[in-house]
Amino acid sequence: MPTHPKLVGRTYCVRTFGCQMNLHDSERVSGLLDSMGCNEVKTAAEADIVVFMTCCVREKADTHLYGEASNLVRLPQAPGGRRIVAVGGCIGQRDGAALKERIPNVDVVFGTSAIASLPDLLEEALDDGAGKVEVDTVEEGRGFSTELPSHRAQRFHAWVPIMTGCNNFCTYCIVPYVRGREKSRVFERVVEECEGLVSDGVREITLLGQNVNSYGRDLYGSPRFPELLRSVGGTGVERIRFTSSNPKDLGDDVIRAMAETPNVMPQLHLAVQSGSNRVLRAMNRSYTRERYLQVVDHLRAAMPDIALSTDIIVGFPGETEQDFEQTLSLVREVGFSSAYTFIYSRRPGTPAAKIEDDTPREVIQERFDRLAKLVEDCAHQANQAELHTVVTSLVEGTSKKDANVMVGHSEKGQTVLFELPEGLTPDELVGKMCDVRVDEARTWYLRGPLVGQAH
Repeated sequence: MPTHPKLVGRTYCVRTFGCQMNLHDSERVSGLLDSMGCNEVKTAAEADIVVFMTCCVREKADTHLYGEASNLVRLPQAPGGRRIVAVGGCIGQRDGAALKERIPNVDVVFGTSAIASLPDLLEEALDDGAGKVEVDTVEEGRGFSTELPSHRAQRFHAWVPIMTGCNNFCTYCIVPYVRGREKSRVFERVVEECEGLVSDGVREITLLGQNVNSYGRDLYGSPRFPELLRSVGGTGVERIRFTSSNPKDLGDDVIRAMAETPNVMPQLHLAVQSGSNRVLRAMNRSYTRERYLQVVDHLRAAMPDIALSTDIIVGFPGETEQDFEQTLSLVREVGFSSAYTFIYSRRPGTPAAKIEDDTPREVIQERFDRLAKLVEDCAHQANQAELHTVVTSLVEGTSKKDANVMVGHSEKGQTVLFELPEGLTPDELVGKMCDVRVDEARTWYLRGPLVGQAH
């Protein structure tokens, strides 16, 4: 007898906004619904159940949710007769029941630690038609969605959360309020999961946390991330990546573990946010420009070919032209391979939301455009180092623009394109390592012919 009989045979679609943690949570939602006898479909129009996994770090995500969820009422009737709309993730956690007032067709709201409760909430909504809300889970041990079934988007890659929450309370950031304080998974459970993934054919693992460098401090009294990196490396997985990493906690012990563990990729995302010490203090980032550059120097001394990416906020309240020029000079000095650049988004409930700022929007936009151009120049320059070399790409699929072009990522995280060889199908290459001779090194991709056999 199925535990949730009303869900058996229902179709579902998951829409994801936001960070890698949300991508992982979406895979767990899909796995959980699969285990209930539901069937995944590609579009909301085909779905009896539409689940939005949301992010509230920036205002744009709220806008996406309100638009897409409200527009569902215009779709034809669901295949099963009634369409259930569920909202999870950070917006679900932040807004709770108030979300149903803003978007009347939302039936279910669940928080960041309540994924395991979703089948109950969906079945109750189907049973009586009343909206259900559960922000916090009441069951012990349900804080990590990684303990739930998984429906991975890629069979060769897996997200593995090692901790959740954040203790840093940067003044612009809503994450500590919606994800809670830092909570680490048991060391052995993480390693066991990675061993199981390798046995299942996973070739690349990305370790996840809001600040992975703090991993273990709450459980063991001091961080154990360097030890964890080495242990995951010992599972035999071919590629290891991790995110996010806070510069204030990235010590030489972590850098040594990265350099001495061969399957840790020579790529790191290290958010700087600003190159101005004055702005960094206002952001409560707890490091200085000088400390950030020192960390970069140590990384490059240990791993000379490492590719660095970052996050930068433009227009933080009170940012002056001098502050912004310091950000530009830091970007030039580091020479990032890529950067996620954002115009500051005021988040209600954060300290920075109370700071008044009269900088004209057009000034902030002009600064953003200058930064974006510089980032493009740095990315193009960084990719020139690969020209006429051979890079190894883990193939992920075909190009959206051309089905005869395969797409993957290099060890440094660069997008790599190559023509599908005659006589092979895409399915024969997806999930394989392919060596590609780089004949073109563009700003956002490398391209060339396949060399040798896929492996």
